[in-house]
Amino acid sequence: MTISAVKFGLGIAGAVVLADQATKALALALLEPYRPVAVLAFFDLRLAFNPGAAFSLFANGGGWQRWLLSAVALAVSVYLIHWLRGLSRADRLQATGVSFVLGGAIGNLIDRLWHGVVIDFIDLHAAGWHWPAFNIADSAITLGVVAILASAWREWRQARTQA
Repeated sequence: MTISAVKFGLGIAGAVVLADQATKALALALLEPYRPVAVLAFFDLRLAFNPGAAFSLFANGGGWQRWLLSAVALAVSVYLIHWLRGLSRADRLQATGVSFVLGGAIGNLIDRLWHGVVIDFIDLHAAGWHWPAFNIADSAITLGVVAILASAWREWRQARTQA
């Protein structure tokens, strides 16, 4: 007996949410805001709070962005669950990608609703240049998009070779 793409996807999304929220709880408990803790020459743990979207877009919005971005995350999550419902179990790469994006969206949605901001703590840097701080949810969204694109590319190649 095989499990459906929805059950498979919701399991992955749930694991992403749990990992995201657990690491954010640890960051809140163990790190001081905006004080870096060196891990490697290019990697620090640095607790930061992002009231905006990716790369702090809309961060200075005055509060409206919390609700708009929460509504967008909720709408995207509903759409992603609908997408999962249309996939077969054989579409494992695409289902995994959609599930990672779903888990990341929900993880950051929880932050917005509970804290009013998204909690970030991963700080990559080199030669004085810092990538914007991010978290496990952000990483899952990025990996999920890569998996979705890889799945689409694979389908395109298969269709092209069969034509």
